[in-house]
Amino acid sequence: MHLLGIDEVIFGASDLGKCRQFFLDWGLSLHTESSQELVFTSLNGCRVVVAHSDKPGVAAGVEPDPTLREVVWGVANTADLERVRQRLQHQPGYVDQGGRVGCTDPTGLAVRVQVTQKHAIDLECAKTNTWNDRQRVDQASPAYDRAIPIEVGHVVFFVTDLAATSAFYQEHLGFVVSDRYPGRGCFLRCAPQGGHHNLFLLQLPQPRAGLNHVAFTVRDVHEVFGGGLHMSRCGWDTELGPGRHPISSAIFWYFVSPAGALVEYYTDEDELTEAWQPREFTPGPTVFAEWAIKGGIDGHTRRQKDAEAPSGRFMTDKPR
Repeated sequence: MHLLGIDEVIFGASDLGKCRQFFLDWGLSLHTESSQELVFTSLNGCRVVVAHSDKPGVAAGVEPDPTLREVVWGVANTADLERVRQRLQHQPGYVDQGGRVGCTDPTGLAVRVQVTQKHAIDLECAKTNTWNDRQRVDQASPAYDRAIPIEVGHVVFFVTDLAATSAFYQEHLGFVVSDRYPGRGCFLRCAPQGGHHNLFLLQLPQPRAGLNHVAFTVRDVHEVFGGGLHMSRCGWDTELGPGRHPISSAIFWYFVSPAGALVEYYTDEDELTEAWQPREFTPGPTVFAEWAIKGGIDGHTRRQKDAEAPSGRFMTDKPR
């Protein structure tokens, strides 16, 4: 039994109007809304819920709102859900809502599991030509005016006890270690075969609990750029990106979110199997990013933020 990935994330926030506009600009579809809750969906049915901070019945956060209150993971069927029920029933904060069971992890975060509500999708994605492998012939790569995220691919949390929290996810939910920052961070994936990480746990020098970011998978590198440029045109602030992570190989772009911390577009992460051997890294700027743009790219000029815009039909058409 292995988890299939993230089925739903639930934020707590007070400014639902701003969150509504942000996630619509981000590319999610608004499924339902009320004065107390917004429910969005991604392309494959992954749900993003923003609950008002005063809404009853929402799990408590590990830090003040706005933040991520709850992560819901998916399994394939009711038999797998029953196995999870047996594993979690003696854990702190255990809840059984019939179709959804869960507990709190060692940091205090609400963790829930349900039979997945996501559905398979078939998308046309960009092909890449390398020197040895010419996948794209007589075909231009796509360009996107905006992004439409496929799903929430991973979440990243600050934790107060890295060893205990990573052990919890491995022992009770079957997560597998992909890579480590010894004593500082642990990249975990849901199953032996899959993307580089679905969960990254990070312990600061002065440990605290909280959200670092929620990451949304898009189909290819061009959609990272198209989505990021659209968010820039809409006036949302880049934290960092675009850029590339050497550890997972993913192309990224991070934005500041009114629902808490950061959200990320990413694509092209490493695919791992049982044969993968976890590596150990020392934290540093070149380990975090092979390259990255601080402040992002302006969506109108298509240049680094605050850089001079080009003039002329062609870049070579400069006035004499």
